[in-house]
Amino acid sequence: MNFPKELRYSDEHEWVKVEGNHVRIGITDFAQSELGDIVFVELPEVGDDIQANEPFGSVESVKTVSELYAPVNGKVIEVNEELDENPEFVNESPYDKAWMIVVEPKDLSEVDQLMSADEYEKMVSEDE
Repeated sequence: MNFPKELRYSDEHEWVKVEGNHVRIGITDFAQSELGDIVFVELPEVGDDIQANEPFGSVESVKTVSELYAPVNGKVIEVNEELDENPEFVNESPYDKAWMIVVEPKDLSEVDQLMSADEYEKMVSEDE
């Protein structure tokens, strides 16, 4: 299981990477391993507003459909279109090829409320 130290993590298993005034968001290695083989990813449109702790899309695996929850409030400025054709990237490369959206957060300090890699790893190990 991979927990990159430079990322922040939500209770709902999303990761957040700060890139200047924007954040890149995806789902964690733990989340993709629990879901199984991903067959479809539904993401918002560029320009959509997302609300923290509210669904912004979903991932469908051979086992289930799981909603994606926004870790911050903000506006979607980029969507990973590659996932339309290659949903398996979520399983193969959850932190690199399978980023989902880039958001311009209303308040970048919201990221500080998210878990560190160590805190997230501890939460995941307690859930198992």
